[in-house]
Amino acid sequence: MASGILPHQTHPRLALAAAFAAWKSLLLAIALGTALAADYDTSTSVFFDVVYGAGARVPALAHRLTRWDALYFVHAAHRGYVYEQEWAFGTGLPMVVRAVLGAARVLGVPLDGVSEPVTAIAIAHISHLGAVLALYELTILLFQNRRLAFVASVLHVISPAGLFLSAPYAESPFACLSFLGLLLFALSIQNGADGMTRHVTQVAAGAIFGLTTLLRSNGVLNGLLFAVEAVHCLPAFVKRPGFHQVLHLVAPILGGLLVAAGFVAPQAVAWTIYCGTDIRTVETRAWCTRLVPSIYGFVQEHYWNVGFLRYWTPGNIPLFLLALPVITLLLRSGIEVSRDPFKALNSMLPVPSEPHRLFVRTLAATQLILGIMAVTSYHVQIITRIASGYPVWYWWVANNLAKKEPSGWAWTTTVFMALYGSIQGGLFASFLPPA
Repeated sequence: MASGILPHQTHPRLALAAAFAAWKSLLLAIALGTALAADYDTSTSVFFDVVYGAGARVPALAHRLTRWDALYFVHAAHRGYVYEQEWAFGTGLPMVVRAVLGAARVLGVPLDGVSEPVTAIAIAHISHLGAVLALYELTILLFQNRRLAFVASVLHVISPAGLFLSAPYAESPFACLSFLGLLLFALSIQNGADGMTRHVTQVAAGAIFGLTTLLRSNGVLNGLLFAVEAVHCLPAFVKRPGFHQVLHLVAPILGGLLVAAGFVAPQAVAWTIYCGTDIRTVETRAWCTRLVPSIYGFVQEHYWNVGFLRYWTPGNIPLFLLALPVITLLLRSGIEVSRDPFKALNSMLPVPSEPHRLFVRTLAATQLILGIMAVTSYHVQIITRIASGYPVWYWWVANNLAKKEPSGWAWTTTVFMALYGSIQGGLFASFLPPA
């Protein structure tokens, strides 16, 4: 795939950057082209008038890409979390946007009135390219197969997430940090069994995964890696509880706590705002008295009707059909790789080491959990974009493309990804569903 056009054997990273630039140019051209027709929904125009003033000069690309949930992210970056329902959206992206703009002001960089969406779009593009390169390095580390790494990374470039990876959404930063965290975790388990580098790297991976959880709540699923590692290290600790065995056990526990902190911290902040005892003039919200007082869980349920089987209605059948290809990829690849990575990913030579084999199987299990949750509890259509931050299905498809005789279904999948991303780009920029 792409081997005849891009010099992946001699300059793989440069070739990936070229593929990235070409694909982004196509998607952004599609987005700008939608300006020739009237928007399906005027929410973006109203949003910019209300937030930035009726006379604000909004760049055409910012107008095209600030759609759907991006309105909430940009509003949170501009004014903070004003309304309760905004807590359904991760605090990570608005925090990064505000930090970048704050640094720019300190450095004396001139900023126009509509800085937040432009900054978020820039962050999305930089993050997506970073995710592509991180996935390449992760695949090389695990499988020592440059061709496989290149093909998997190109698949991430043309992910069905499409313009969601260019817009003011959390998907690109989430994928970038997820792949970086996985790279660090994989490095930690290949280091010397008693090396301090192993433990520091593993805790650093936990910190990065904590940041992914600030971006998207499903980042908490990365905690499964640390749980499996802790269980794996427990027998050695019980048998011989020495200093090194303690470190082997403490590192994944601490890393897992950092992952959880990415979810708990925003909940704690929201609790102090809405449920603090010093607030006497405002009626206490219902979620404040729950056993687990999570604003995220309440907002998702109350405002967005998210919950177990709540999306299973006749009117949503088209959305389930739309999500079916990606759901199928996630579940089938997850099942096969979790059972036996050697058999499911059989073109990879040399085969992964035993620690990396367990690592890959755990990633497959995480992907399976995500797919099941998407079918049973999410707005199912979002799986086409949140799947972008999970590597196993990329490896699985890439494995079948990287063979000397690529399978027909793998080529069909690749064509589907490119077509879906292109069509979705036009719909997204026109403020048309699905989102």
